[in-house]
Amino acid sequence: MPCMKGDAGWFSPHRLTQARLIDTFEQVNGIYSGFRRNHAKGVCIAGYFESNGQGTRLSKAVVFQPGRVPVIGRFALAGGQPYMADGPKAVRSMALSFRPRDAEEWRTGMNDIPVFAVRTAEAFNEQLLASKPDPATGKPDPAKMKPFLAAHPETARAIQLINAKPFSSGFANATYNSLDAFRFVNATGASMPVRWSMVTAEPFEPEAPDQATAQDKNYLVDALIARVEQAPLQWHLIVTIGQPDDPTNHATTPWPDNREHVDVGTLTIDHIESEAPGNCRDVNFDPLVLPFGIAPSDDPLLSVRSAAYSQSFTRRAGEKKQPSAVQTPDTGMGE
Repeated sequence: MPCMKGDAGWFSPHRLTQARLIDTFEQVNGIYSGFRRNHAKGVCIAGYFESNGQGTRLSKAVVFQPGRVPVIGRFALAGGQPYMADGPKAVRSMALSFRPRDAEEWRTGMNDIPVFAVRTAEAFNEQLLASKPDPATGKPDPAKMKPFLAAHPETARAIQLINAKPFSSGFANATYNSLDAFRFVNATGASMPVRWSMVTAEPFEPEAPDQATAQDKNYLVDALIARVEQAPLQWHLIVTIGQPDDPTNHATTPWPDNREHVDVGTLTIDHIESEAPGNCRDVNFDPLVLPFGIAPSDDPLLSVRSAAYSQSFTRRAGEKKQPSAVQTPDTGMGE
């Protein structure tokens, strides 16, 4: 499988390194043996992607040829604390590994927010430190966030966009976005900027203000488990085609709504289980594991994510594995 990477210059001696960035995650969240340093609380999923063939004019990737491709993945909450309580404004993620037979794997990680909050690794590191909860209140100190936002107006604008969009009532009826831009390359060699979204087939329902207080600490994950065990869930993979003047190096900036959107197929999730050896627990959902036909853009966050995920994986792989933070009732699988 091709793994297309670039360091974007952030590994030079005077810049932030992937090790220092993961050190910051550990400083802010603590260290939980065997768990991811971010998106620590999660559950494994499996199913398949059925391409409708509409993506073949955009990309020569095998995954877009008509037919089914097996998929494994993971739903998770942002943050490095695996035993944290689910919350009404917790950012949710969908990570997937498409595994076509005798072809290149494609891994992608998506979040249920419209844009990313920062543009660079340095800003991400600063944001983590500024948002570290005050031990006295359990919440970020506004006095630390204020100068950070003043120094990063793009983050202040992105947070406004994120807060303007209501969160869904659960994992199942959320739409997940790539946030970063990529490039599709088709069979003729034509290259185009793209972003993509997994758009839920479930009716959207905003989370009620009192939903979190009326449930236990795993209410979002428990509802997802119950829903998948009841019937498969589906999402449509929608590719947004950018225009030449659309920014591809700025994940805090959305593209105009009038860009072309192409439905290239349907994701079906029909299996869910706790993290355990041999399933998604040991998969590094590196966004630069890409098949021929999908290439990275000039977004600096792509190399940052790739390198940081690798560092996180290396650290947890050498640690004693703790029981999964989420258990499914049918298997009770742990680590």
